[in-house]
Amino acid sequence: MDAAGEAPAGTGPGEESPEMDLSHRFSKRELTLLYEEVLYTIRYRLGKPEPNHVADAEELYAYVQKAFGMDPEEHSIIMQQVKELESPIFCLKATVKEAKGILGKDVSGLSDPYCLLGIESKSQEPAHPENKKRLKAVVKDLIPEDQIHRTQVINQTLSPVWDETFILEFEDVETASFHLDMWDSDVVESVRHKLGELTDLHGLKRIFKDARKDKGQDDFLGNVVLRLKDLHCRDDQWHLLEPRTETYPNRGQCHLQFLLTHKKRTTTSSRTQPSYNVHRHLLQQLVSYEILQHQSGSTAWDGELSKHAITVLYLHATQKDLSDFHQVMAQWLAYSKLYQNLEFNSNCLLHQITSIEYQWVQERLRPEQRAELAESFQSLLTYGISVIRRYRIVFPLSVPRSTERLQSLLRVLVQMCKMKAFRELCTLSSDLLEMVSEALKSGTTEWFHMKKQHLKPMMKSMEENGKALAKLLLEVIGDLQQCNKIWNKFFISTLKLNIFCIAYLELESLVAKHVQEQLSEIDSSMSKPTAESLFQLYMSLQELYQMKDFLPRRDRPLALSDFHQWFKEAVPQWLQKAYTIALERTQRAVQMDQLVPFGELNKHSTSTVDLSTCYAQIVKTWQQLNWPDPEEAFMIMVKLVEDMCKIALMYCQLIKARAEELSLREQNEGDAANRLCIVVNNIKQLRLLILKLPSQLDWPHLEQRMGTVINPEQIQHTLHNQLDSTISCLDHEIRDVVKALAAKLEEGIARHIQELSASQDTQEPEDSIMPLMKFLESELQYLNEHLVQENFKSLLTLLWHHTLDVLSAAAQQQVTSAKRYKKLHCALKSLELCFYAEGCGLPLETLHTAAFLSLETHLALCSATSRKLIQKYFSNRIQQQLDTSSEKYGAVTIKVLYRPSEQKLHVEVLNAVNLIPLDSNGWLRVQAPLAPLRKAMQWSLT
Repeated sequence: MDAAGEAPAGTGPGEESPEMDLSHRFSKRELTLLYEEVLYTIRYRLGKPEPNHVADAEELYAYVQKAFGMDPEEHSIIMQQVKELESPIFCLKATVKEAKGILGKDVSGLSDPYCLLGIESKSQEPAHPENKKRLKAVVKDLIPEDQIHRTQVINQTLSPVWDETFILEFEDVETASFHLDMWDSDVVESVRHKLGELTDLHGLKRIFKDARKDKGQDDFLGNVVLRLKDLHCRDDQWHLLEPRTETYPNRGQCHLQFLLTHKKRTTTSSRTQPSYNVHRHLLQQLVSYEILQHQSGSTAWDGELSKHAITVLYLHATQKDLSDFHQVMAQWLAYSKLYQNLEFNSNCLLHQITSIEYQWVQERLRPEQRAELAESFQSLLTYGISVIRRYRIVFPLSVPRSTERLQSLLRVLVQMCKMKAFRELCTLSSDLLEMVSEALKSGTTEWFHMKKQHLKPMMKSMEENGKALAKLLLEVIGDLQQCNKIWNKFFISTLKLNIFCIAYLELESLVAKHVQEQLSEIDSSMSKPTAESLFQLYMSLQELYQMKDFLPRRDRPLALSDFHQWFKEAVPQWLQKAYTIALERTQRAVQMDQLVPFGELNKHSTSTVDLSTCYAQIVKTWQQLNWPDPEEAFMIMVKLVEDMCKIALMYCQLIKARAEELSLREQNEGDAANRLCIVVNNIKQLRLLILKLPSQLDWPHLEQRMGTVINPEQIQHTLHNQLDSTISCLDHEIRDVVKALAAKLEEGIARHIQELSASQDTQEPEDSIMPLMKFLESELQYLNEHLVQENFKSLLTLLWHHTLDVLSAAAQQQVTSAKRYKKLHCALKSLELCFYAEGCGLPLETLHTAAFLSLETHLALCSATSRKLIQKYFSNRIQQQLDTSSEKYGAVTIKVLYRPSEQKLHVEVLNAVNLIPLDSNGWLRVQAPLAPLRKAMQWSLT
């Protein structure tokens, strides 16, 4: 079979190669004799054509001429020979099956029917339906006695069953007619015996009627007259029994089967070969022609013969009087042989298998026929197993309906091996399941070696070997995926056989052996291209090994269990390459970066995208390695984390240098500040990438795998501390850049506060602080748009502390103007609102530092009038009194008045409360010396 169907390799559909010539199964002599046979069959055709058959003989001659590949001259010669042959003896094979509803002629109301039948050479014209007079002629009056056939007598029934067959010869189908008479056998009986059978009044009438008849005369029950030219080759019908008179017109029905056949056919094939062999050869020739006709039109034959072929085969089978079983035998022998050479759907064989199974009786066949049938079973089984062994080539998935064709073949083999005929004739045949399993194993091995040879490199080097191995592994993996996803369901449904399991275990062992042989010479000094090819090979082997999960069970360790050990020498080079590629890509990304946002919604530049891709590739490398040994996997992880941290720190230096380079080139302070914003955002983005590494690299799973192999403290010290150190360095870098960015704004803030402090006192405070607020609004709005939120708040914090320092310095200057302090106080409150930004800026707890509260109090006092200060003082004193709790020794109320003109302090003691009793009677005698108090007040006044 070729890849396009179930045919031999090297022969495509529609090609008439030497192996597919119409006559390749027969010699020229055999083909000529077979052609003679088919022409003879058409020439001496019998019977009325079936509705779906070809009636025109010339049309059939033209068809068989094409089917046999005969040129006009050959056809004329053979046709003349056929005409010169003696015609066959025409026969009607008549089977009297049964009758029903016949008349009861006996006293008991039943009859003892039998039939007389024969063929009249000269046909009588049937009576016209309107002619009431019936033909009174009977068989024994029309046909010579030696040509009359008689059935058995069936006693006492109105529904006799005979099932008797008779061969009736005739000369001319156009003039001959079939006659059947049904009679009631009348045996001479005594009156006493008849009276004993009497059941009703009608029976009594029959006794009187019999008394008038001659003794032993049979009663006529009806007849059937048929012209042979009105019969089909095969005819099976119920026929009405016609009366000779008008008495009892409804006489029942008779079931008759007819077959128009030949005897003494004078063709060479008929005289020298068994009928079913000749029919098989004819069938084989016509079917091969039908298949090739479809192939020439680029369509696959579906098993349906043309009406010309059906007509010819039907005529031949009936003329040769082949039984249904022998016809099915011939079809099986022809189809099963053709299937092994030509392309057609193997479902065509299922019908023959079913028919043979249904009709199988071993005794029907002669020994040579049984041997031929057994050989056909064994031949098809051997061929089918060979096709299954090469199913990858014979049924490629690139060809439509390949899966259906393979499934059909499996069903044919399964059904054939289940047949009673197969079990009885092929007793020594092996179990089908074992044969298919062995075929799949050997076929898989052959396929692997074929692919290995095909992919063998022209130049022998480690690099080329590695590439060839990787390609071979891709072929193997693709084949196993097809087995698992496509082929497996067909083998399991028909044979309960897991083809994936068979193919995987076979290929896994072959691959392991081949790869080990090829990698036996590798060492750590291998070239970079070799290491790259080995990495692809490692990836393919890993994918192949992981397919073990689809196996239903494993009885033994797999040959690929420790395949990673074969690549230990190459791992350092793989890691170094991953680091080198990431480093070089990062450097190129920074060199190309213009430090502008690469999108409307993004606040970092293009280099972070490349950096993220580099990290993702390193993470992918780790996932692809999936190193089984936990200790070695930990060392690989340490190396990868170390490399990513190096790249992060190097990126910080490169991106700052890039910003400085662009600033020096353009000499624009505004653009320089913008670039610093991008630098801060980029480093912040890098920090987020670093923080995601533990989850992306799945550290918890790695720690779980290591178990007791490595101390958890060592993991913490080696991995987590290294990552924390890198994060700290990035934070430091962010702070440095934010400070540099803040320094550019601090100069402007200091300048505006200085101008505010030096402005004229006649100007309102609100007007004085407008330049400062506009400057901050402009700068902070831009920074908020270009910095990520966290970096922006860090910048605000630095600016806030700087602003407080500048305001404090301005407030410390010795100036007696209250308006100046008022302007500074107004500036402080406005700046507080600006940095708070209605909750979107710094939180109040960050703004209200000790320095802010101290400065606010100082400026509020310095900017207030004397009256407000006195009010504030007394308000504070009153509040103090309200807040003061009861004293330990009680309290005294005094009234003090100072008179500047007299320079005297008048003190009036009003009362005292809650004094401690000191006398024994529980009372207290109080005397308040005023001298110390006076002295103290004088000191305080001075």
